[in-house]
Amino acid sequence: MEHQVNYKTEKKEVQKSEAFTGKPTAAFIAASWTALLVGMVSYCVGLWRSDMLLNERGYYFVILLFGLFSVISVQKAVRDKQEGIAVTDLYYGISWFVSMASIVLLVIGLWNADLWPSEKGFYGMSFLLSLFAAIAVQKNTRDVAFIDENWK
Repeated sequence: MEHQVNYKTEKKEVQKSEAFTGKPTAAFIAASWTALLVGMVSYCVGLWRSDMLLNERGYYFVILLFGLFSVISVQKAVRDKQEGIAVTDLYYGISWFVSMASIVLLVIGLWNADLWPSEKGFYGMSFLLSLFAAIAVQKNTRDVAFIDENWK
């Protein structure tokens, strides 16, 4: 007995609910904020619970603040240039310089610190997580504002 099978392919229509605008999803925005909070809080809790002198804790805390502000400044300058907003080369250069300086100062501080290698790694990784997350949060903020202004 011979069986003949007809395989039919059905085309499914894909419904497009909205045009892609490039707006970050709520999940990505939440993940960015979560990463920023986890990085900053873990770094600060590590400082709080450390056996460092108060001036050492202050140094590492200021480096965190310095780094966060500088990478946000870089992201803002890059985005401003992209959107055609005037940014001086001096400001743009200084923003990049201080971002790199914050990382170098942390590395120098950790290199010379009397800490376990695991502690040094913890501070380095939580610092870099915080910087990356700050850039993502700033970018998401600008993306949402730009899309809300231009897609109304």
